[in-house]
Amino acid sequence: MVSKALYVDDEPDICRIAEMCLQLNEAFETRSAGSGLEAIDIARSWQPDVILLDVMMPGLDGPSTFGHLKADPLTAQIPVIFVTAKALESDLARLKSHDILGVIPKPFQAMTLAEEVRELMNRTG
Repeated sequence: MVSKALYVDDEPDICRIAEMCLQLNEAFETRSAGSGLEAIDIARSWQPDVILLDVMMPGLDGPSTFGHLKADPLTAQIPVIFVTAKALESDLARLKSHDILGVIPKPFQAMTLAEEVRELMNRTG
């Protein structure tokens, strides 16, 4: 079964790399968004199976975008994985306090990103 994954990051190069990494696994169809607002629009219309959401973005950051997604009936049930360069225990604990699948630290491992996402998705059944 192919899963739709939306990768959200304000850095276009990271979006391209993440899309390529996820698509290395034939189980993912991937799109990317360069901002929280763009992610919300894509999520509403495309209905991905999972959203990988960068924490630090200008304008609408990851946690704020997450709040908007959860408040919208069209996107509230889409699972989210935060992706962040801030991997201190205190930062991770704060992020994990949200109703998310997990946190993937940056820089992520290109060859195992799809496997890591799939593993997080499978934890919830």
